[in-house]
Amino acid sequence: MAETFTCSFTATELDARSGIQTVLDRLRAMGVPEARADEVQIALTEAVNNVVEHAYAGMAVGDVNIDCSLDTDHLWVSIGDSGVPFKNNELPSGARQDLTVATEDLPEGGFGWLLIRELTSDVQYERSDSGNNLALRFELQARNAKPA
Repeated sequence: MAETFTCSFTATELDARSGIQTVLDRLRAMGVPEARADEVQIALTEAVNNVVEHAYAGMAVGDVNIDCSLDTDHLWVSIGDSGVPFKNNELPSGARQDLTVATEDLPEGGFGWLLIRELTSDVQYERSDSGNNLALRFELQARNAKPA
């Protein structure tokens, strides 16, 4: 049987930091292995920062709602917000960037979605009348290498 919990906070940098820490504290208390909890923290921070910086950009600040479900083999983390949708209702690809260019030509961003995709076993996005829902799945058993 899966253990579940929810966490909600205002989509500000300070509240996001506190909310993410609350989620991680709960996951660790539920027995998520430390190495996996660290990876969840990276992916969750990237996703929530995107909500704060992009979904609510130019809007009144809204809420971020996180639902977690943990069973023996998997952790599902659902992140909901009522901000603007992704362009074309599609997630960014998170493609690898060419880092063999001159320093002044290095990209300033675009690494967050690559990290999220590398650390999760599945990423799903859905836009509904109530807003955005990003679902991340993490394997809790030994990680299988992902193809490059």
